[in-house]
Amino acid sequence: MTDPLRTVPSTASAAVARLTLDEKAALATGASWWTTAAHPHADVPAFRLADGPHGLRLQNDERADHLGINDSAPATCFPPAVTLASTWDTDLATRVGRALGRESRTHGVHVLLGPGINIKRSPLCGRNFEYYSEDPFLSGVLGTAWVNGVQSQGVGTSLKHFAANNQESGRMSVSADIDTRTLHEIYLPAFRRVVTEAKPWTVMCAYNRINGVHSSENHWLLTELLRDTWGYEGVVVSDWGAVLDRARALAAGLDLEMPTSSGLGPARLLTAIASGELDEQALDTSATRIAALAHKATGQPQEPADYDRDAHHDLAREAAARGAVLLKNDGPLLPLDPAAGLRIAVLGEFARTPRYQGAGSSRVTPTRLDDALTAIAATAPAATVDFAPGFPVDDPDADIAALRTEAVHTARAADVVLLFLGLPPSFESEGYDRDHIDLPSEQTELLRAVTAVNPNVAVILANGGVVRLSGWIDDVPAVLEGWLLGQAGGSATADLLFGHANPSGRLTETVPLRIADTPAHLEWKGERGHARYGEGLFVGYRHYDARDMDVSFPFGHGLSYTTFAHTDLRATQDATGCDITVRVTNTGSRAGHEVVQVYMGALESEVLRPVRELKAFSTILLEPGEARDITLRVAREDLAYFDIVDDAWLVEGTDYRVEVGASSRDIRLTTTLTVEGDPRKEAPNADSTIAEWRAHPVGGAAVDRLLERVRETMGDAYPQEGSSRYRMIADMRLSQLAKLPIVPLDFTDVDKLLAAVRKDPNLS
Repeated sequence: MTDPLRTVPSTASAAVARLTLDEKAALATGASWWTTAAHPHADVPAFRLADGPHGLRLQNDERADHLGINDSAPATCFPPAVTLASTWDTDLATRVGRALGRESRTHGVHVLLGPGINIKRSPLCGRNFEYYSEDPFLSGVLGTAWVNGVQSQGVGTSLKHFAANNQESGRMSVSADIDTRTLHEIYLPAFRRVVTEAKPWTVMCAYNRINGVHSSENHWLLTELLRDTWGYEGVVVSDWGAVLDRARALAAGLDLEMPTSSGLGPARLLTAIASGELDEQALDTSATRIAALAHKATGQPQEPADYDRDAHHDLAREAAARGAVLLKNDGPLLPLDPAAGLRIAVLGEFARTPRYQGAGSSRVTPTRLDDALTAIAATAPAATVDFAPGFPVDDPDADIAALRTEAVHTARAADVVLLFLGLPPSFESEGYDRDHIDLPSEQTELLRAVTAVNPNVAVILANGGVVRLSGWIDDVPAVLEGWLLGQAGGSATADLLFGHANPSGRLTETVPLRIADTPAHLEWKGERGHARYGEGLFVGYRHYDARDMDVSFPFGHGLSYTTFAHTDLRATQDATGCDITVRVTNTGSRAGHEVVQVYMGALESEVLRPVRELKAFSTILLEPGEARDITLRVAREDLAYFDIVDDAWLVEGTDYRVEVGASSRDIRLTTTLTVEGDPRKEAPNADSTIAEWRAHPVGGAAVDRLLERVRETMGDAYPQEGSSRYRMIADMRLSQLAKLPIVPLDFTDVDKLLAAVRKDPNLS
């Protein structure tokens, strides 16, 4: 896509030229909670921003907040990111984005604040419901699709929270201390993909610090990386209240401070410019970007101020059904036959009072709200449906024993039990993290009591973050992970339980056996204002797969009411990447969606790398018995790792294992591709080790020719490759080797070697 802000730079520059210094300073800070400053005499209109990202949270300025405290105008509450991502469907993400863009335009909103694409470093993060995945590739692809959908409607987006905002504890000031490779390979790639491929109108900086520097004042992050390296030309906006020092933030590359600072921000800019601390040109640059965005945002063609609420509700229902993940289905117990005349016990308050979204700035006032209890009764009119709440939801005064007794009595008389469990709203929210991943004890105690009187129990979960399943999942034949399903989740749940929809969701995060198994467990939250990311690259399935650890359910897992076979794997490559082709066959009796997942890993590497990493995926709908070839493209650049010596991305020349499967642990097909490596940015030098020389694509051959002389001279005394003595030589510097009297090399040979390598055209 072409960056929409590039279409109006001359107009914006002319407008800024008509502003006084005071007006430019005012333009760089919000005029109210949700709007920017307007300067009609200079043709700079105001524009309006509003919270998202799974629904429009439009407030009037008199009751504005950024924590979900006060109400907002009714809007479609689509499933949050945790559920939308579980569809693994870019087309569906785009369609949801288009609907959100349409609703935003209807309500006069010019920029919708989303998507949130921060990595799920730990299941304990209280805001995980608002993020896509533990995997940066999946997060980036889905975020790109969502942004393209919203912005296709002439409404801007705000990619957030840039960057490394992976916990809510101390989020305003905690320093995410991350090594260079991990930052580039795990916490930045999703942002890079969305910025370069979808070109969001704004990027929102995070509250936290990165390696000691606040995101709002991080010149490397906001200018050197975002603009100079990635080529971003849009507006950088602060998270609400994230600016500490307005002058330092603007110098770092933060254009727009939000919300209003009651005059403090503009005054600080004026003082800094007057003292020479800040160059006025920096303010002109930011003001021009803001003016360009204002022109673009307010200059869209006008359409009728309305949208089809029923159609948007239906889309929310489709997304909810597609995002729920069938974790277990022994028997199979599900789907239930709606015409069988079953006696069904529906237990759990969440069936009647749905938990359908998270808390905080993304809290939406829905246009309507479906509950599962009503939907189940309507979907299966031949059934007898009995309900008991079973447990309280955030009610400390409830009689838990009486509720449990009633539920057990209801379960004993039923043919099947639909048990709705999950996390109360108080357990997870923006602003704080969870202390554990367990369900409330009154719920697990209810489960044990119910399964003691009726074995036919299907558990339906409602939770924004992963919950621990070990300890009780073996007691039930079926578990449907519903996540948070949005306003149509009740009807979507009934569709799934009775087979009107076929489960097709797949996990975008690993479900661990216990919190102590998670990669960040020992260093989660940090201490004294610093959170050390000591697990490095090994986040999520990268951690579990590298250690071959048992998990409850792996990344990518999800069952269906049908079955799929993968055959005929073929892999080809060209200069820009590789194509992975596989035949997928629906071997069952129902139509369904299969999510084909491609993982790749370097078989040999000079650096520590994960066993496998997701590199491509595609969702395909097949009728019973239908077979189709599907080709997935893996870009060459997605095989690279970030080399900390060259400070650049590098594709290693080695064999790569290509795995196609239904999860990171359910690998169906495997092959190998030999990939030619990138040239090094710099040649090794005299103080590089023999191993470093040999690993270099050009220097390796050169040093081998030199070492051949040593082999010939030393004869049998030369260590055999792979021996312990050979490993000692491999770790020696070339200059060190040349000093040894028993080795027929001297510094003249070393100088000749260096000169020859530097002449090679493959070296810069």
